[in-house]
Amino acid sequence: QVQLVESGGGLVQPGGSLRLTCTTSGLELEYYGIGWFRQAPGKHRELVAIIASSGNTNYADSVKGRFTVSRDNAKNTVYLQMNSLRPEDTGVYYCHAPRFDSWGPGTQVTVSS
Repeated sequence: QVQLVESGGGLVQPGGSLRLTCTTSGLELEYYGIGWFRQAPGKHRELVAIIASSGNTNYADSVKGRFTVSRDNAKNTVYLQMNSLRPEDTGVYYCHAPRFDSWGPGTQVTVSS
């Protein structure tokens, strides 16, 4: 059974940084792409970043230049480094394995002074 668990969320001031971690189990991570999504209150869930099995990455325009997605296949882990955070980055962040349509429970990120 494929499982994903996010961690690393919290409260941070505007301009600050956080690193989110997606720990996976039940799959050989090196063969699969993983996406990071977020959902703000009252809004639809949106794609933030995705990393392919090849290591290729894509980002939403709103986070380009500020967020970086990376992976450590040996640790079955995917990271989302978030810098220069803004209040509009607030939301619940989820990782997703599209091949299995598997989601983690999410981790809350709040950017506020």
